[in-house]
Amino acid sequence: MQTTYHIIVKKEYASAIIEDLQKLDAVEIVPEAAIEIPHWQMEEVRKRKEYYQLHPEELVSWEDAQKQIIAD
Repeated sequence: MQTTYHIIVKKEYASAIIEDLQKLDAVEIVPEAAIEIPHWQMEEVRKRKEYYQLHPEELVSWEDAQKQIIAD
């Protein structure tokens, strides 16, 4: 069974932590250009963008979304 941990890293320490993890060969930095976004995913984003441009009343602010998540 795999365990997932969530951590919060203070911004001023993030760069040093990533560098240390690279030295340990625990993480690999992958250039953005090397990441392929599947066509189906790009198409889904396009459809959602078009939908919300036509229906902006359905958008929820990030603050309201966080409140809903915490309430559930």
